[in-house]
Amino acid sequence: MPEIKLTIGDKNLSSWSLRPWFLMKYAGIPFTEENIKLDRPESRAELNKKSPSGLVPFLQHGEAAVWDSLAISEYLNDQFPEKNLWPEAALARATARAVSAEMHSGFSALRTVWPMQVTHRDLKHVTSGGVQRDIDRINTLWTMCRRDYGKGGDFLFGQFSIADAMYAPVVSRLTTYGPVALSAEASAYRDMIIDLPVMKEWEDGARAEIGIS
Repeated sequence: MPEIKLTIGDKNLSSWSLRPWFLMKYAGIPFTEENIKLDRPESRAELNKKSPSGLVPFLQHGEAAVWDSLAISEYLNDQFPEKNLWPEAALARATARAVSAEMHSGFSALRTVWPMQVTHRDLKHVTSGGVQRDIDRINTLWTMCRRDYGKGGDFLFGQFSIADAMYAPVVSRLTTYGPVALSAEASAYRDMIIDLPVMKEWEDGARAEIGIS
């Protein structure tokens, strides 16, 4: 099989990059990583040269060129069916796809007002401008997924899935700007994700990029 290369942005800031990186790391899919620093004079030209969309993340696999984090996740699911990246049961799988798509297209207030800053903790930022509404919806989704589908393990649908990768940056944001009020189920899920070795590895990379220990 050809080598997989994932091009990402800064680990401290690029929430969309975290999603496929987290997915491949946790699922044990081998890949090489290329990092393009964002918000620099040369960034736009470099991104336009490498990525069809001019954005990160961007995955290369032989002749395949896939951009967009959810499309990359679906591509990996097709390439590695043995990894079971979606739940096996039809209803759980449909729900996992729905909550992933909702993350992909929604929660604009949270993403705008609370940009990902992996290396920060407990900033206690304001929840105006629709942020609290987004938090409440996320709390509802996490609680529902864990209650209805998560009895077989610690993840949203019991076993690890693409849905967990899609919400990993949200976990980071809630840790950066919290504390926030969540249900017991959602709080346990947040704490479990942030303590995973793969999240620690991403945070270590972010700290190294900006020169802090």
